[in-house]
Amino acid sequence: METPERGELPHELSPKRIRGVLAGTVVVDSTRALLVWERPHHPAYYFPREDVRTDLIAGTGRSRHWTGAGQARLHTVRVAEREAVDGVLSFPDSPVARLRDHLRFRWKAVDSWFEEDEEVYVHPRDPYVRIDILASSRRVRAELGGVVVAESTHPRLLFETGLPPCAYLSTTDVRLDLLEPSDTVTRCPYKGTASYHSIRIGDTLYPDVAWSYATPFAEAHTIAGMTAFHTGQVAVEMDGVRQ
Repeated sequence: METPERGELPHELSPKRIRGVLAGTVVVDSTRALLVWERPHHPAYYFPREDVRTDLIAGTGRSRHWTGAGQARLHTVRVAEREAVDGVLSFPDSPVARLRDHLRFRWKAVDSWFEEDEEVYVHPRDPYVRIDILASSRRVRAELGGVVVAESTHPRLLFETGLPPCAYLSTTDVRLDLLEPSDTVTRCPYKGTASYHSIRIGDTLYPDVAWSYATPFAEAHTIAGMTAFHTGQVAVEMDGVRQ
């Protein structure tokens, strides 16, 4: 990451080709995108104006303050009958000189984002986030409503930069008779698409407290089909220590 000047947002040039697609049309295609850390958890894409289909973008006359980048002018991106009002921001008067000729898309202003030829979800991948998934012999025990819902001595532990470890358990170590499928789906830019299960203990349903990745991304393939539990609701212990 480049060292910012005093008061500047941390930013760096991405080596990846980044594309955004709206209604089947590529509205931005760049190998010169900036990754800008507006907040510490993940970066945002900022694109040189020349790499954006500016013929599909029109100013709205509105503006708003954008943390760290100054006053943002708002624009609508439109493809045929589809449009994202205020979906694009420009910063011609930004205190960060490098951002003045760049455009920023709100994430949901387009239908799909691609890094190279792979779709990325939720937010841009942070090049400084790492995922390690390690086989372990720690004893993991999950309890809910006074019932042990899973127990294992051969979990896989997922370590993700900045987050506590998460235990994934084989289906043979989970009380599958207590699980009920949910319609809830979430996406992670590092792991892929997760599907959820609720747990029923007697007459009580605990919604969306377990999840799994049926077909995770390559870097997370070793947790495919395994189950993890929401530690905010399920009492998960690792070697007797509550997570």
